[in-house]
Amino acid sequence: MKALCYEGKHDIAVRNVHEPKILNPGDAIVRVTMAAICGSDLHLYNGVIPSMMKGDIMGHETMGEVVEIGPMVKNVKVGDKIVISFDIGCGHCSHCEDQEYSACDNSNPNAMMPEKLYGYSGAGLFGFSHMYGGYAGGQAEFIRVPYVDTNALVVPQGIDDEKVLFLSDIFPTGYMAAENCNIKRGDVVAVWGAGPVGQMAIKSAFLLGAERVIVIDHIESRLEMARLSGAETINYTETDAITDELRFMTGGRGPDACIDAVGLEAHGATVLNTIDKAKMAVRVGTDRPDALRHAIQACKKGGTVSIPGVYGGLLDNVPFGAAFGKGLTMKMGQTHTQKYMKPLLDRILKGEIDPSFVITHRISINEGPAAYKNFNDNKDEFIKIVLKLH
Repeated sequence: MKALCYEGKHDIAVRNVHEPKILNPGDAIVRVTMAAICGSDLHLYNGVIPSMMKGDIMGHETMGEVVEIGPMVKNVKVGDKIVISFDIGCGHCSHCEDQEYSACDNSNPNAMMPEKLYGYSGAGLFGFSHMYGGYAGGQAEFIRVPYVDTNALVVPQGIDDEKVLFLSDIFPTGYMAAENCNIKRGDVVAVWGAGPVGQMAIKSAFLLGAERVIVIDHIESRLEMARLSGAETINYTETDAITDELRFMTGGRGPDACIDAVGLEAHGATVLNTIDKAKMAVRVGTDRPDALRHAIQACKKGGTVSIPGVYGGLLDNVPFGAAFGKGLTMKMGQTHTQKYMKPLLDRILKGEIDPSFVITHRISINEGPAAYKNFNDNKDEFIKIVLKLH
């Protein structure tokens, strides 16, 4: 089968690889109909996530048709159309039972690797390095789904794939980010990053009752997409002080909640961001947390900072004293995708939201390597790329 494979930093290739097989009785084999390239995949492409190996299959936003199931599978059957959660839960550990699926105790066979870095391991992830299990990703013609009863949502056969694909990651991620803000009617929410997760966070914040959403980015096409969703926008290249701008826009109070939908490869016009870039270039730093710094500084006293953006290591010059002094609540982490898939499918079916609005490019798998480069280098044109495989 064809698959998009990691060959090294800034090198993705189409390869012919072996089709997956049932390995455990709870597995399913899925014929992939649609997958997507996520902003998180660019962290792998740029070589900032450790433990990627040559030949690893990319991708964690995937859906398709079930073609084979193991003998212990109960909730899906051959022929079902399913969306696959990007994180892998066993369904039986204490975390999964508490719907904390991204903290699953059992799905990462390489748990010792993140334990050395973080103290404990989270769940395995599709297509996202050996530190998170080394699972083959979904940018391929077929994928093996372990614990499929836990990690798949059966969707109606008549619905367009594009409407439901993002239940695999970015819609639940944006929604959980907004939910973590503890939004009350009338709240103002600021969102750093107008990429796909930021766009879903905007929609979700309004769904949860926010009165205003203010979005900070520097890419005009993404800011325009945010405005179409009802958000106000700030192009940070056009202001010397984002915090002052947000204070002015909120009558001196500051946003009630701030969402960092950027993560470890933040762009920015600050001196600290320039230092971050230099440290990453010579491997003495791991992350560029410029968006997080601004979110902490701008958030109102007693507010919440929600962090769906991926971070990987140690963060320098983060104003933790400001977070302490203002009594901020900080919520973060990989999304408990499975918890949100069914409720958010219901919102789609009711017509409350169509997540496909973020799609800007539809490609074949053979166009994948060029799409990675274009997505990384030209974010003004490329917002969300989907691959049609069958």
